[in-house]
Amino acid sequence: MTVTTAPASLTTDELSALVRSIADQPDLWRPIVRFTQAERWWTRLEGPDGVDVWLLSWLPAQGTEPHDHGRSNAAFTVVAGTLTELRPDEAGDLVPTPFDAGRTQTVDVGQIHDVVNVGHEPAVSIHAYSPPLEQMTYYRRGEHGLVPSRTVETTEPEE
Repeated sequence: MTVTTAPASLTTDELSALVRSIADQPDLWRPIVRFTQAERWWTRLEGPDGVDVWLLSWLPAQGTEPHDHGRSNAAFTVVAGTLTELRPDEAGDLVPTPFDAGRTQTVDVGQIHDVVNVGHEPAVSIHAYSPPLEQMTYYRRGEHGLVPSRTVETTEPEE
């Protein structure tokens, strides 16, 4: 009898290297990029077992809302334009950090963040999650910082 085990989860450093390696192969992703006015656009890219890899596009003002990735580590790299990531400080205030093309960011399990295109030009990014996304919790500003507002079961980078 053969026992099959799930692949081990990748660390944020391994995910970071993965998204950078995909970013360095624009022939794989550039021809399939799309932009839609109604919402951010995304599609799954090929990745190793146990990892979700996504290509996302962001028009100006498109973004997420504060969230975590459940039990998944994550990394993303900006391949076109500029995205702003917001992370809470100790008081729960969201602190912005801009990421130009070529910058990569990691997101540990349980880390709350938000990503938005606050610029005037479209942006494109590549994201990887390990283990694959199963759940995301979204947060809102409460009296004493960020508090969970809802948790969703999902296999996509946004509900």
